[in-house]
Amino acid sequence: METILVNVIAALIIVCLVGAASYYIYKEKKKGTRCIGCPMAGNCSKAKAAKECSSMKDNSSLK
Repeated sequence: METILVNVIAALIIVCLVGAASYYIYKEKKKGTRCIGCPMAGNCSKAKAAKECSSMKDNSSLK
C-alpha cells in the first residue's frame, strides 16, 4: 500500500511540473515572445532576423 501511495504522489508532482511548464510556454507565446528562456535575452541572430522581417512587413504595408 505504501508503494502505491508513493507512486501516486510522484505522478502528481510530475503532472504538476509539466502543467506549470506548459502554462508558462502558453503564456509567453501569447505575449509574442519568440525565444522563450533564451539565455541571450532575445539578442541572438534568430531573434534579430525575426525583428527585421516583421519591421519590413510593417513598412511595406504603410506605403
